[in-house]
Amino acid sequence: MGIRAEGSSPPIMNLHEIHTPVMLERCIELLAPALQRDGAVFVDATLGMGGHSEAFLERFPGLRLVGLDRDTDALRIAGERLARFGDRVTLVHTVYDGIADALASEGFPAADGILFDLGVSSLQLDVADRGFAYAQDAPLDMRMDQSAGTTAADILATYGEGDLRRIFERYGEEKLAGRYARAIIAARAQAPIERSGRLVEILQAATPAAAQRTGHPAKRVFQALRIEVNRELSVLERAIPAALGILPVGGRIVVLSYQSLEDRLVKRAFAEASASTAPRGLPVELPEHAPRFRLLVKGAELATDEERAVNPRATPVRLRAAERMREDA
Repeated sequence: MGIRAEGSSPPIMNLHEIHTPVMLERCIELLAPALQRDGAVFVDATLGMGGHSEAFLERFPGLRLVGLDRDTDALRIAGERLARFGDRVTLVHTVYDGIADALASEGFPAADGILFDLGVSSLQLDVADRGFAYAQDAPLDMRMDQSAGTTAADILATYGEGDLRRIFERYGEEKLAGRYARAIIAARAQAPIERSGRLVEILQAATPAAAQRTGHPAKRVFQALRIEVNRELSVLERAIPAALGILPVGGRIVVLSYQSLEDRLVKRAFAEASASTAPRGLPVELPEHAPRFRLLVKGAELATDEERAVNPRATPVRLRAAERMREDA
């Protein structure tokens, strides 16, 4: 197994208890037709702790895995979990919009199946000192790759009121964005906002009582900060077309999204890829105008009631899938 990541030893934990893969059987069912042959290449573009990948490697004995993640802790844990599969596994430290370069660097011309499991991982949520969870007091980091980039604390210290309001509105769809931005500017004038507990206190104090009854006031602000720190939407906007571009005819892709902003981007990319390019009014569609992809599910599929009961993190998931039908013109 090749691993392109470095760092300290992973925390001691039960790898099978900390991560329950979302919609696992449905992902396998949708990708299976593309992965049956010996030597088929599967890219797990959001490897996390390797739960999905482990199941695919077990189910398809001839499968080769290329696992991508920007989080070095996740790569170390997944490496331990997948070590028994030996040289069938290659793990690469990269952001998933680098999917084409990562695949080429490992000598693979194409990927037969691709999985994106978007959003924040179980590891990032459950390890308190990463700062992703508003329910736990921790340093406001929120970087998926802790080796580089701007932290959430940096953003709270340097962004102006207008920029804070913009990200809370755009990435958190927060109705009280302006009120929260003003409260943060006022609070940081007294002392830096460096821990999640203090940010939660600021947001709660700025939230009218009626609004507090509709959900935790920090939820959407934390989501917005995480997306801004990791540039998640701009990365995803590049990543989906890049992934579609490395699928051969018969290759398949599955994407699991957890909030509406992600799902809209995926929906739009899939719609464009599965649309005919024939000029309007043409009596017969020529082969070169036929859709390059076909959608494998109608709309976005949800997790079953049974899965949501067992794994609450599956509750918001939206699954979309597509298959390449012809090469690009």
